[in-house]
Amino acid sequence: MPCERKPMRYGHSEGHTDVCFDDEGKCIVTCGSDGDVRIWESLDDDDPKSINVGEKVYSVALKNGKLVTAVSNNTVQIHTFPEGDPDGILTRFTTNANHVTFNSSGSRVAAGSSDFIVKIVEVVDSSQQKTLRGHDAPILSVALDPSDEFLASSSCDGSVTVWSIESQTQVAQWKIIQKSSDVSNAKSLCRLAWQPHSGKLLAVPVDLTVQLYDKNTWTHVSTLSDDLITQVVNVVVWSPCGKFLAAGTVGGNLLIWDVEAKLCIERQKHEKGFTVCGMAWHPSGVRIAYTDTEGCLGLLEGVSSSSPSSSSTVQSTKVSLPFSRNDSLINSDMLPPAGDDDDDLMPATGRPRNRGSFLDDDDNSQDAGSVKLDGVPEEDGSSAILPAVGPAVSRPVYEGPMPTQPQRAFQPGSTPVHLMHRFMVWNSVGIVRGYNDDQDNAIDVEFHDTAVHHAMHLTNTLGHTMADLSQEAVLLACEGTDELASKIQCLHFSCWDTHKDWIVDLPKGEDVRALCLGQGWAAVATSALMVRLFSIGGVQKEIFSLPGAAVCMAGHGEQLLIVYHRGTGFDGDQALGVQLLQLGSKRRQVIHGEPLPLSRKSYLAWLGFTAEGTPCCIDSEGVVRMLNRTLGNTWTPVCNTRDSCKSRSDHYWVVGVHENPQQLRCIPCKGSRFPPTLPRPAVAVLPFNLPYCQTTTEKGQMEEQYWRSMLFHNHFGFLSSSGYEIDSEGQSQAEKEQQELLMKMFALSCKLEREFRCVELAEMMTHSVVTLAIRYASRSRRMALAQRLSELALEKANQFQEEELEEEEPTYQRLAWNSGGSRQMSSRQAQVENGCEEEEEDYPQEEQMDAEESTETRKPSKYASLLKCIKITVFKFIKLHTLLSREGRVNPFKVSGAGKSSSSPAGQPRTTNVLDSMTVSSRKPTPLGGTSKQGKAPVLKPLAPKPKSKTQATLLQMSASKGSSKKLENSQTEAEKVKPAPAATPPASVENVENRKPKTGFQLWLEENRKSILADNPDFEEMDVIKEGMGRFRTLSAEERLNWTEKAKGDSDPKKRKREDEGQVNEQMESDEGSAKKKKPLDTSAKLSAFAFNKE
Repeated sequence: MPCERKPMRYGHSEGHTDVCFDDEGKCIVTCGSDGDVRIWESLDDDDPKSINVGEKVYSVALKNGKLVTAVSNNTVQIHTFPEGDPDGILTRFTTNANHVTFNSSGSRVAAGSSDFIVKIVEVVDSSQQKTLRGHDAPILSVALDPSDEFLASSSCDGSVTVWSIESQTQVAQWKIIQKSSDVSNAKSLCRLAWQPHSGKLLAVPVDLTVQLYDKNTWTHVSTLSDDLITQVVNVVVWSPCGKFLAAGTVGGNLLIWDVEAKLCIERQKHEKGFTVCGMAWHPSGVRIAYTDTEGCLGLLEGVSSSSPSSSSTVQSTKVSLPFSRNDSLINSDMLPPAGDDDDDLMPATGRPRNRGSFLDDDDNSQDAGSVKLDGVPEEDGSSAILPAVGPAVSRPVYEGPMPTQPQRAFQPGSTPVHLMHRFMVWNSVGIVRGYNDDQDNAIDVEFHDTAVHHAMHLTNTLGHTMADLSQEAVLLACEGTDELASKIQCLHFSCWDTHKDWIVDLPKGEDVRALCLGQGWAAVATSALMVRLFSIGGVQKEIFSLPGAAVCMAGHGEQLLIVYHRGTGFDGDQALGVQLLQLGSKRRQVIHGEPLPLSRKSYLAWLGFTAEGTPCCIDSEGVVRMLNRTLGNTWTPVCNTRDSCKSRSDHYWVVGVHENPQQLRCIPCKGSRFPPTLPRPAVAVLPFNLPYCQTTTEKGQMEEQYWRSMLFHNHFGFLSSSGYEIDSEGQSQAEKEQQELLMKMFALSCKLEREFRCVELAEMMTHSVVTLAIRYASRSRRMALAQRLSELALEKANQFQEEELEEEEPTYQRLAWNSGGSRQMSSRQAQVENGCEEEEEDYPQEEQMDAEESTETRKPSKYASLLKCIKITVFKFIKLHTLLSREGRVNPFKVSGAGKSSSSPAGQPRTTNVLDSMTVSSRKPTPLGGTSKQGKAPVLKPLAPKPKSKTQATLLQMSASKGSSKKLENSQTEAEKVKPAPAATPPASVENVENRKPKTGFQLWLEENRKSILADNPDFEEMDVIKEGMGRFRTLSAEERLNWTEKAKGDSDPKKRKREDEGQVNEQMESDEGSAKKKKPLDTSAKLSAFAFNKE
């Protein structure tokens, strides 16, 4: 007996509706566009209970007394049932949730939204959520596997995807439904349904049919169809026993199939032909409730009286045929054709099907077995069915990592192809938009700089779906069809002749997968795993094969970057390889198919070059990576766009990367992965930030800034080596910033007493900045550190000199250097290394050797004076350190040639270093890492540390004997005579003499009275002589002490007049000498010295 279709009744206002039953089947629950959820006790209930949950309700689900609704305010709400009291918000989306459903136990809710996201939420604790990302368009439907192992989802991108809930990865995907831009434009809601209990089959409405997929193999196993269906199937639902499947179509057809027999056993028509958008099967299996898009509710009664009987008849016939030939017992009208029966019993594999998987023994399927046939007892009918139910055959289950679905090829800077209005490419040159609707099929090309070319409007007659844009041409491509081949079209707008475009047809069966443009060339990757190169004018050039299917390509100048599948990824990871080719005059492969690093469970989202030509890639997790050419072509993460997103569903769509200035240009997309074409999106700029540890501390911040500066300025070396002109001023400024950061880190390490770390930082400094590090260490009273830095400076100076000589000096000059100066250099270096135990008499000889070497052998080299001064500085520092270690204390007011504490390095202005550039200075700094514009070489000059108290006042200056003092004066006189070879370089000794301070009155008094003190005390040592002299000097009257002080000042005047008469100081040194800053320390030093001895 056929089922009865009850008359439709009004339930909600016009619009989308949904329906479900409660757990016991006592109530029908519906929702609609009016924002109400209504609870009907029966179809004739004239006063249903109404619960207002929002402005619009798109989907409803009920389980275990929990009513869940998808509301238009972007939330999934939960209410109690049947009371209807609000019980909170289960989860939120950035756009509307289109479908919600419970799992079989009612512990989880799955929801799909228009922001392309599927969420699985625990009902008890809504904070326990799992998010599935991977669809490229709004979600249409979601369905949870009865075993809670898988989730199936359908989307407007044309795909049906099966996800592993535990690993949150895709395990299967089928492109079987029509694409659309939104749920409102979709041809079908594509409501999916798993077979109850076993979950073996997944039902998918596809056009005019329902396709069944096997869960074990993810393959298509069967198709259900009927001649009555003239419009697409909209929704499907399984019977509680899992044997029957009901479907509703857009045209209002209602059909029920016996799944095992693949027979349509019931056909009904909507009384007004409206679209059926919601269906639910009663828990007992006796009726089906359905709703339409006009807000009406309908019911099919007596489903079990027709459907199960026919099923049992067919099954009884198939099983009892071998035992009985009495055809009178069989209702012939119920039998399918013999051919179908034979095909169903014996599939193509030659083995009978196991029908046990279709005949689940549960409470809801007892009606089918209890139907009496004419002349057949009930127990015989039951016994006839039981032998067909065999135990399921156990098979080994694979429990290892699951393979990942390979990502499809895409064009960087483009939006999905199924959109009617989309970006075909957006890069640093311009924008190419594609329009494909009922009115127009065209392509618009817009340039950021109209000086390159004016905007263009092209008719897309060939149906191009891929594009790339450069400052020379527009490259377009389309996939082939059964009749037409895949085509490549290039519009060469920078061509100087009249024919500006050319078209190439690919061989039949070969389609374009990716394309890109470079400087004077174009490249196309095809489905035949090949890359074809063309000139910009259309000449075919080289062809080479790829190891795997191409994913995307990018070009910049003479560089071609290709990413392809190098294998199968597992557990959600993609296995991608990358090749980088140089297509200039010297063609070579820079990167040879190494793996491309991506984040876990992510895919490649963008590939390209920075504006300066450095390869860069971005994955779906928002991590930006840049190629580090100085570290073996490794990929360094430089930014994470997710850190700037306000919501988890927000993303940034990248359009360009710049290294100088450091900018990541992208478009913020709220609730989406890509922007719409209209209104025109606004471009935002994100900063870069390398993921270093402890960036909240000062040390971590400076380390991140330094290495980011090093990485983002590597392009200077690459461009110069490739023959391009570079911004030398920008390069110098970058190097200056890097050395400033190193010096700041050095100072911080000194404060933290990390001397070994200081040496490590100094190794990264240039030779001129190491000078400042030595001065800083000396002023900080870290003499051991200063000594190590001096040795390091000597090594850097030698290395710097060798490199410069190899680059600049002619061969004969290098020969002269090696023959004439190497022996003296080696001997002097040995002397410096062992200088701690030498006498002071060696120092004048050292100065004389340097003077002779400067004037004779090393005239051609401007770096000779640099090396000489560094070695002299190191020698002086070692002797100073020896005195300090021997005597223990330092006189802060004593300034001698070997222990100056405030003079700048000889032969170099004070501002030729980074330390001075960190403070306000009126002098012009010179570039780091080299000599100044006047040719002055930096000189290392370690400084004596400051004293701790006034009692140390004269220990250092009085430590030497009279003879040694005279030798120091002679050495300073010798140093005055030394003049470096380059004429533009002022003599180093001039500045030394200029900065000498006059002797104090006590020094003069002690020189004249030393003999008398030794005569009275012949056993006194030097320290005793100084102490005795200080005591006697204090006994003098104030007038006598003042006379000695004035006498000391008078002795220094003739030396100054002598320097002025000789005229050996240039204009800059004369201005420094005449400034108040030079004179003030001299007078202050003398006054402080007098004050120290007049205290008592």
